[in-house]
Amino acid sequence: MPAPALFVVSGLTLYLGAAVAVGLFDTLGAPTVSWWRIVLAAVVLVAWRRPWRRRWTRHELLVAALFGIALSAMNIVFYVGIDHLPLGVAVAIEFTGPIAVAAVTGRGWRERGAIVVAALGVVLLAGVTLEGDLPRDDVVVGLVAVLTAAACWAGYIVLGKRVAGAGGGIDALAVGMVAGALVFAPFFGSSVAVVVPDVALLGFLLVVALCSSVVPYVLDQVVLRRVGTATFSVLLAMLPATATVVGAVVLQQLPTWPELVGLALISGAIMMTATGRR
Repeated sequence: MPAPALFVVSGLTLYLGAAVAVGLFDTLGAPTVSWWRIVLAAVVLVAWRRPWRRRWTRHELLVAALFGIALSAMNIVFYVGIDHLPLGVAVAIEFTGPIAVAAVTGRGWRERGAIVVAALGVVLLAGVTLEGDLPRDDVVVGLVAVLTAAACWAGYIVLGKRVAGAGGGIDALAVGMVAGALVFAPFFGSSVAVVVPDVALLGFLLVVALCSSVVPYVLDQVVLRRVGTATFSVLLAMLPATATVVGAVVLQQLPTWPELVGLALISGAIMMTATGRR
């Protein structure tokens, strides 16, 4: 399948899973829901891939673990962000991470200019959100969380390219998810007593894990083996629009015209990072 088609599937499943997760925040809290997403995704991936059959060097295990920790941190702070901000706005602002990666790895004026365009989009989205109906404290927490997720996403792309280039991307993803689950277990492991006896809750969390972690991140590894880091960042330009559509349809989070302009600016910035490199 062509890379754009894979990204359509990836984006739809990713943000449908996020929409389901939002409904669980009142029960468990956003960070705990995200940790369970990581745990259950790790269980599925390890059962499928059985990564112990592969010969690992110490360096490969270290990179895979760092990859998984960056991915897990990104997921946790992003869920905090969408607990306080509309889904489309949070996703668009988080894209400053991939834009920064493409700008740093590129050499042309378009890559540098993309940072300016993206910054304008972020300022517009943040200003509209601050002036909206949401409590100011919630907006500030959401913005800080999403910008932190953006930094983690940049690390995910760089490390993901390394593990994908080594030829064992999905196996490394399984190892990394286990590492991420273990690192954050001391903070969220106490929820086991609440989740495990509740079969329905566990089932919803499994849906979130499959839709938001297993399917999109496996597809990421497939695509990262075919394209470069900058091109990968460009393909991600389809995801803000996907998140906005899912937020509007599933969560009734209708964007305003200024928000649509901010989304367009950030998507345009992502596209700019690729036009100078093929």
